[in-house]
Amino acid sequence: MTSKPLTRQTKSDRGGVGIKTSPTMLPREFFLRPTLDVARDLLGKILRIERDGTSLSGRIVETEAYIGEDDPACHARFGKTERNAVMYGDGGSVYVYFIYGMYHMLNFVTEPAGFPAAVLIRALEPLTGLDTMKKRRGTNDLGNLTNGPGKLCQAFGITTADTCRDLQSDQFHVADDGTLPGEVITSTRIGIKAGNELPWRFLDGTSRHISVRKGLRRA
Repeated sequence: MTSKPLTRQTKSDRGGVGIKTSPTMLPREFFLRPTLDVARDLLGKILRIERDGTSLSGRIVETEAYIGEDDPACHARFGKTERNAVMYGDGGSVYVYFIYGMYHMLNFVTEPAGFPAAVLIRALEPLTGLDTMKKRRGTNDLGNLTNGPGKLCQAFGITTADTCRDLQSDQFHVADDGTLPGEVITSTRIGIKAGNELPWRFLDGTSRHISVRKGLRRA
């Protein structure tokens, strides 16, 4: 599975392309589609969080898809549990899990209720709320603020307490401002032992904020 580069219309200073518009919240229907489509189409969209009087936002530049009980790397592979129950609901909710006793991982639930699937947000380009992100991450390096799933959760203050949040809220949602990724590239998923042969990782090849440049395949 290899995605073709998108036709360039206009070019932003961050390498993205498209016709800029005022950001609008993605409707729930966006997340009810097949997970691979959602994972790819999230590239270029903006995660926006309002918390404790601070507005944080970042452009999504890397995602991974996890699909159903037959996916050996999906949290639903052993069936429904208290931990993964949100994955069995309608797409458009937040699922956050904690790993290695250190890192939170942000996922968006996809597809209609009853079929467990989600997209892991692996990396963002930081846009607003930079001072807060730098303080939380302990670095002033913009390229090291949100270039990984654990890093972006730390920068945005995302924890397991955010699980089950509705992505239709003003305080926590994904928006579209018309920006498209400069170049969509796929690779196999990384950081997992099973199912790592599947090319279900999507990223903007023009972004300097992606987590790992491993196994990339251009069209």
